[in-house]
Amino acid sequence: MNTKVTIAGVEFKNPVMTASGTFGSGMEYGEFVDLNQLGAVVTKGVSNVPWPGNPTPRVAETYGGMLNAIGLQNPGIDVFIRRDIPFLKQYDTRIIVNVCGKSVEDYLEVVERLSDTDVDMLEINVSCPNVKEGAIAFGQKADALFSITKAVKEKAKQPVIMKLSPNVTDITEMARAAEAAGADAISLINTLTSMKIDIHRRTFALANQTGGLSGPAIKPVAVRMVYQTAGAVKIPVIGMGGITNAEDAIEFILAGATAVAVGAANFHNPYTTAEVIEGIEAYMKQYKVNDINELIHAVK
Repeated sequence: MNTKVTIAGVEFKNPVMTASGTFGSGMEYGEFVDLNQLGAVVTKGVSNVPWPGNPTPRVAETYGGMLNAIGLQNPGIDVFIRRDIPFLKQYDTRIIVNVCGKSVEDYLEVVERLSDTDVDMLEINVSCPNVKEGAIAFGQKADALFSITKAVKEKAKQPVIMKLSPNVTDITEMARAAEAAGADAISLINTLTSMKIDIHRRTFALANQTGGLSGPAIKPVAVRMVYQTAGAVKIPVIGMGGITNAEDAIEFILAGATAVAVGAANFHNPYTTAEVIEGIEAYMKQYKVNDINELIHAVK
């Protein structure tokens, strides 16, 4: 039974990875999950300099999910290279580094710093606010997405995954722009812009007013967008958004995802990734599927 998948020439032992921002670099989860089991660890967003993140409160629970406005808090690329890469290299898993920035130059600085490191792929978070374009996210305008993808591809030594924002009118337009600019793969969806109001205090639940919605509530939206994207581009798609079990993951694969990422579920059940891997294998045995690649985009 083969569970291996290949994305941009990189082979993964299985299609299950972590979603950026929900797993750190794996250090916090090491006592719960054997990182050797995972197809890949996708790191928290890494910027060129340390980011303090947004003011608190910046997390709020909501029906079927959670809102976060962490603001991509991270210690910066220097600490990441010194501390996180050596930690991850202890394990037999692929390393995908999520890169964030507030200008094209910010992204390129991180990409160039990572060029000499032993990481497998880069995932570019284009949901970051583009400070030079009035804080509109890089991933919300096709021309801005094309430009940053092209710039990153010119500098990157590793294959590039563009992580798309769902907060757009037509996800396929964005996917095609990323593909045309040379992206090696696409991952989606990032969180949906949302809001919660505390009716007793008559104020916003998050200091930032809005935050990103993740968790089971967004899964049907994510499955639809993955299906549309897989039909619109020829490069591989990594699907995520509300995956809590193997059934959810298989749904994404049938919709066209070559791999899947588990995000918010890690917070309430740190064993989720391992359970999803085991559940996919059980499904393959139950339905006599010899190769997981037979399931990718099987529903058309």
